[in-house]
Amino acid sequence: MKASASPHSKAPFKFRIPTAENLVPIRLDIEIDGQRFKDAFTWNPSGQDMYTGEKIIPIKLDLRVNNTIIKDQFLWDLNNYESDPEEFSRTLCKDLGIDDPEVGPAIAVAIREQLYEIAVQNVASARESRMSKKGRRGFEHVPVSKTGGASVDLVKLFGHRSSVVRKRKDWDIYEPIVDLLSNEEVDALEAKEERIAR
Repeated sequence: MKASASPHSKAPFKFRIPTAENLVPIRLDIEIDGQRFKDAFTWNPSGQDMYTGEKIIPIKLDLRVNNTIIKDQFLWDLNNYESDPEEFSRTLCKDLGIDDPEVGPAIAVAIREQLYEIAVQNVASARESRMSKKGRRGFEHVPVSKTGGASVDLVKLFGHRSSVVRKRKDWDIYEPIVDLLSNEEVDALEAKEERIAR
């Protein structure tokens, strides 16, 4: 084992078990709802299953905030944990020239709501998959795209030749629309929404 240069070093300490393969032993002993689960296995932390690919989903915006209506659709990678809805919404507002300070947070909330719904669907579909496979122990992950979830297969979406240029028929789908309403239009829209709510 190699010692780190200083005790305050930020570099991660790499632990290696002195065997041919760096397998980590894991032992589980869990009791849930009166049922006891015991298992022992080894895990390879540098194995291929540790590196997930992209999981692209479409996010749709259809919002009215004060006098601003914004409609847009874009692709979001669920496996990119560096993605930040708040930063994305600030950049989007800046790019589209939206000055209303309430629009950015509303966009971020709409994105987070959709990401939350997708996470709930992932858990529900995994639970259904596990429950339907009687006789098997443990948890088996089924990708959401296989169970009818919202995941997008990029090969189906863009074809085998990857390109950043969309097909002409998709231009309207992924084009942001921003409308600024007059006070009279906002009042009429709010009155219509109140009638529908009754």
